[in-house]
Amino acid sequence: MSEKVGNVVLNYDHYSGIDLYSEGDVEDELLDIVQNNEERQFNNIIAERKKWSIMYHLSHIRGNIVEWLPISKKQTVLEIGSGCGAITGVLANKAKKVTCIELSKKRSLINAYRNRNKENIEILLGNFEEVEKDIIEKYDYITLIGVFEYSESYILQKNPYVNFLKIIRKHLKNNGKVIIAIENKLGLKYWAGCKEDHVDRYFENIEDYTKTKGVKTFSRKELEEIMQESGFYNYKFYYPYPDYKLPTQIYSDGYLPKKGELNNNNRNFDKERIVTFDESKVYDTIIKEGLFHVYSNSYLVVIDD
Repeated sequence: MSEKVGNVVLNYDHYSGIDLYSEGDVEDELLDIVQNNEERQFNNIIAERKKWSIMYHLSHIRGNIVEWLPISKKQTVLEIGSGCGAITGVLANKAKKVTCIELSKKRSLINAYRNRNKENIEILLGNFEEVEKDIIEKYDYITLIGVFEYSESYILQKNPYVNFLKIIRKHLKNNGKVIIAIENKLGLKYWAGCKEDHVDRYFENIEDYTKTKGVKTFSRKELEEIMQESGFYNYKFYYPYPDYKLPTQIYSDGYLPKKGELNNNNRNFDKERIVTFDESKVYDTIIKEGLFHVYSNSYLVVIDD
């Protein structure tokens, strides 16, 4: 069964009828916004309503994480965990076709309404393990933007993070790429007093998630080990700043930040925090010591098959 919202196709063949994840009333607010406003109005709405969830889901800055990727109109993209569509629209502007997988109907409707004028988007609703079994097509790009950390919640196998990447690899074209954006569990902001993003506790990630199940982030070393165990050996790390959610710069090993550049460190909009030290000064020390790749708040990894 399927329906269309504008030009966007929503496929319900694997949808259970229950949204297992929701942010509550704000999703109704988001749906109302995208149904009744054009994208050019979103920044004004963000400024007026002053809510983290509204900014997070509607800000055009979100798209910076993939905007720079060399995706062409001859290429196809599988977006796993498309959510409310903040990244979907950018991908659709660049690619020939975007296929989304998303568990939530409410979020998929938000995605569909905000991108209803685009003719190259299909949203497959349902749990990833069920949906992917019926996917025959192979893709040039597969994106996991803020998704990989939840692998053990929806990959019901031993070693879910490794197996998730192994499953994904089956859907890649030759020379295809996997794009992962994820918080660095050793990111400097967590030492400086920001709570772990998913469980809302201080230092839970840098204490190695001793009280957490179902979600976790990783250091660069851990991510490399997971990728290699999955059979991926060709990858590049990039460093979104201040983080991958609302990035204003994306550094690479070929172009790292210089002393004095990292001064935008107080953008912690969604949670209370403490301040244990001056992050800008500590970043300068880290940069001088050649350790930025260890303490970047987030990672963007481009994996070549």
